[in-house]
Amino acid sequence: MRWQGRRESTNVEDRRGMRRPGVALGGGVGTIVVLVLYLLFGGDPSQLAELQNTEYSNLPVETTPAMEEQKRFVAVVLGDTEEIWGRLFQEQGGGYQQPRLVLFAGQVESACGSANAAVGPFYCPGDEKVYLDLTFFDDLSRQFGAPGDFAQAYVIAHEVGHHVQNLTGISDEVQRERSRLDEREYNRLSVRLELQADFLAGVWAHHAQQRFDILEAGDVEEALTAANAIGDDRIQKQTRGQIVPDSFTHGTSAQRIRWFRHGLETGDFAQANRLFELEYEEL
Repeated sequence: MRWQGRRESTNVEDRRGMRRPGVALGGGVGTIVVLVLYLLFGGDPSQLAELQNTEYSNLPVETTPAMEEQKRFVAVVLGDTEEIWGRLFQEQGGGYQQPRLVLFAGQVESACGSANAAVGPFYCPGDEKVYLDLTFFDDLSRQFGAPGDFAQAYVIAHEVGHHVQNLTGISDEVQRERSRLDEREYNRLSVRLELQADFLAGVWAHHAQQRFDILEAGDVEEALTAANAIGDDRIQKQTRGQIVPDSFTHGTSAQRIRWFRHGLETGDFAQANRLFELEYEEL
């Protein structure tokens, strides 16, 4: 992905020096995988939050040149999303409110509660912030077999997609349905929400390519590999040994690939709500 030399967003909040005293950051690999797979790309952090009053210490951040380059990469991708969504919202006659992106190490406090690195990246609508532990990108490459900078950009763009959903009111509409739907039907609604975030990530990529010429050979395949790796069906097969479609909350690998690709190919923001008009079997 071509990203060097472009504007870095000023909306990156670095909290990597904040640590909770006396709490281990680790856990078994199985626990980490389950949590990551639950929250990866848009789960509800409030449902897994460690809701407790805890003081954090602000310690010096020890970084390497590679870590600083990764931070710059995140800031550039976030800056690209700001420009693209700013333009698209303007074309629709509205204004885009930029989210902040919080970098953390180990654990973090958000308006959705406390979370640790095991939950993976997430968006909190309560404070309109994306939360990201940069070590997740290592996990994305090693544990999920999805390396590459454009796979990482897809992660960020998906979370920003949830912010777009928050701004347009679709997140609130889905949340209001929670109380009147049974678990199976709400899960199906959640799948639509996640696939729409994948579609919005593709819409961003389409316009970023037109505006910045970001794509290099193999970049699209990196994002599709990431989308494939985090499909509910593949995850359940790996972690449970069986697939339970009624418990899907994010969509199958094929669905996630399809909707990211559809956004990438069309770039049509106006088609975002089409996901809520199709029959579930048509997704």
